[in-house]
Amino acid sequence: MSQSENYEAVVTDSASEVAHFDEGKKGIVGRFHHALHTTPALVPLIVLIGAVVIFGLLLGSRFFSPFALTLILQQVQIVGIVAAAQSLVILTAGIDLSVGAIAVISSVVMGQFTFRYGLPPAVAVAFGLAFGTAIGALNGWLVARMKLPPFIVTLGMWQIVLAANFLYSANETIRSQDIAAEAPLLQLLGAKFKLGGAVFTLGVVFMVLLVVVLAYVLKHTAWGRHVYAVGDDPEAAELSGVNVKGVLISVYALAGLICAFAGWALIGRIGSVSPTSGQLLNIESITAVVIGGISLFGGRGSILGTFFGALIVGVFTLGLRLAGADAQWTFLLIGALIIGAVAVDQWIRKVAA
Repeated sequence: MSQSENYEAVVTDSASEVAHFDEGKKGIVGRFHHALHTTPALVPLIVLIGAVVIFGLLLGSRFFSPFALTLILQQVQIVGIVAAAQSLVILTAGIDLSVGAIAVISSVVMGQFTFRYGLPPAVAVAFGLAFGTAIGALNGWLVARMKLPPFIVTLGMWQIVLAANFLYSANETIRSQDIAAEAPLLQLLGAKFKLGGAVFTLGVVFMVLLVVVLAYVLKHTAWGRHVYAVGDDPEAAELSGVNVKGVLISVYALAGLICAFAGWALIGRIGSVSPTSGQLLNIESITAVVIGGISLFGGRGSILGTFFGALIVGVFTLGLRLAGADAQWTFLLIGALIIGAVAVDQWIRKVAA
């Protein structure tokens, strides 16, 4: 047998090294790119720490105190809860402009069911939560089943719910003292407690727990992975066996439920049930999500980033207020942060590609 026909000899004499690809050494910029791509919450965390340090150095104990820092948490609790709902929708490459209206009408339902119909507050709260969930599920059904664009669906739903809110409540506010006397459960999430010099509310605790639970669910459950898959490429997700329509409906329904909880927390925050409250929650929630590093194109981002984004807005708002700056500077800086966040997202995507 010739050497060329002796296959076993050829195999024996061949190299035994495992094939590998020479990726070359990554520099500092390359490693930084990789870190940003694998940890989307890193950028807002860096911005948040930088903002806290700068305002702490400029304002001293007026800003760098347990009371001031927990005041930020109290101020952003409603936006943080609504932004968590918005994050779920944007991760699927959608958007929900009705989140603020759902939160407000849920609070109005809780108040009206208690004071107009005389139902027990616990039952009224349950109806409010169910109402918010139903509106979210309807949004999801229109997006998933009717194939309507999320922007158009939620824009229309925002107008419908906003009008229904004023019509149903007759534009009347239920006063704080009446709620405290007859239905204190409605103000439950506004209850305060102290830890040292820090002052927390149950609404803040709920916001933090919500973020932790959603972060775990999105990272460690099949449903969470399906949410990312649908946002990244719905056609590929469907070919992989993911029930894309079911995931979309569940995401919008859960977002509606979270917004209803935000409505409950809103009663505790302002003390009353007002149909005119929370008018800018839709814009504020999108702001927190974008600054938090969640891509508007879907499939990328972290709920922790949204939490950091909400805190960034709170830090700038309180810091500039304590510094005596004009309120317009807050809008200017936050606007710059929004544009910067989108630019960073595009940069990370380009590098990852």
